[in-house]
Amino acid sequence: MTTTKAGAPVTPDTKLNPRQRKAIIAGSIGNAVEWVDWALYATLAPIFAGQFFANEDPIVNLLATLAIFAVGFVMRPIGGAVIGAYADRHGRKKGLTLTIGMMAGASILIGITPTYGAIGVLAPIILVLARLLQGFSAGGEFGSSSSFLVESAAPGRRAFAGSWQQVSVGAGVLLASGTSYILTSLLSEGAMASWGWRVAFILGGLLGLIGLWLRVSVEETDSFTRASDEGRTGVKHPVLGVFRDHPKAALRVVGITIAGTLLYYMWMSYMPGYASTVMGIDLNEALLANMIAAAYFICLLPFVALLSDRFGRKPTMFGFAFGFLIFAFPAFELLEHGTFGTLLLVELIGVTFLAGYSANCAVIMSEQFPAEVRATGIGVPYALAVALFGGTAPYVTTWMASAGYRDLTWLYAAAAALIGCVVYATMPETKDKEFV
Repeated sequence: MTTTKAGAPVTPDTKLNPRQRKAIIAGSIGNAVEWVDWALYATLAPIFAGQFFANEDPIVNLLATLAIFAVGFVMRPIGGAVIGAYADRHGRKKGLTLTIGMMAGASILIGITPTYGAIGVLAPIILVLARLLQGFSAGGEFGSSSSFLVESAAPGRRAFAGSWQQVSVGAGVLLASGTSYILTSLLSEGAMASWGWRVAFILGGLLGLIGLWLRVSVEETDSFTRASDEGRTGVKHPVLGVFRDHPKAALRVVGITIAGTLLYYMWMSYMPGYASTVMGIDLNEALLANMIAAAYFICLLPFVALLSDRFGRKPTMFGFAFGFLIFAFPAFELLEHGTFGTLLLVELIGVTFLAGYSANCAVIMSEQFPAEVRATGIGVPYALAVALFGGTAPYVTTWMASAGYRDLTWLYAAAAALIGCVVYATMPETKDKEFV
């Protein structure tokens, strides 16, 4: 233990050294760039939906586009298994380099794909293939990036370091919303529907080169290197190892994820499209509200993570779920007013509660597994839960509105929050768990 000039003790376990700070910064920026590409699809779906399908009904086209959004989530468990196993065998750095290359390439492919009017049914087929590739990449990204960031932290700052995984995801959503907002402000509705949305996807793909360079420049984590030196990383089948040796931990990851992913995608990714298409709020205003909420959210996350490092994972996680359980009904009642102000208020309150989950998810999942199966252990059950609950949330919400069940949408959110309350109240505390 060291001391300050005044003689007060300082615990080294809570101080990040320069190498750790560099790893967290590089990992966060690279992750943000990758999630720009992922978030652009949900943000711009109402605009480009008519480019890939022949139906003249905008709601039908949007539902078809969102179905492809959900299809992308089908690949996430596969990506979590394949890329997670690769990262557990060969290192977090190599796994992260692979994911960002695939995500950027798929984004550019979406941006240059001809319309249905030009190539017919090939247009939605190419869109499906690109989204599947993005889903495969995203499935491997979460486990690898969470492992990398948490393993790069001082023991007493694991939640703080892990929170930057979601800070960077939020930054990606913010950049996607900001790009869409700028384009919709500068371009006419016709120009945006014709070619403006393509600019966003192509720019997002090109940004991937920056993320790729950053990921190549960082060092491998000490945790993985130590596990490799001890011969623990040679597991032939990490996926089988996770479910054979750590079944409770894998199931716990699913339970932790259900409420978080469903409410995250409702509030952070799809809210602008829902507010515009279903509630009649101007899309430009909806994107601005989303951008403000995302900026506030990413600023809040590290501070909530510091609370988690001090008081524990359970109280901050439970606060998120219980808050949403109470807020779900008034949130959708406020949205019925259909104004920018009410949408912004709903988004700001929602992301305040959501910070309790997002600040903790990377660290609490990382603390469930040893290094030799950590990326796989996080990636596979997390991706399964995201595919089942997060990927379908925009579609289910839109379908409920179009089928005349809009008044019951709040129950969908409240049910997820209730599941979260039960899981977070009964799970073990891992703040002081030994990290190997």
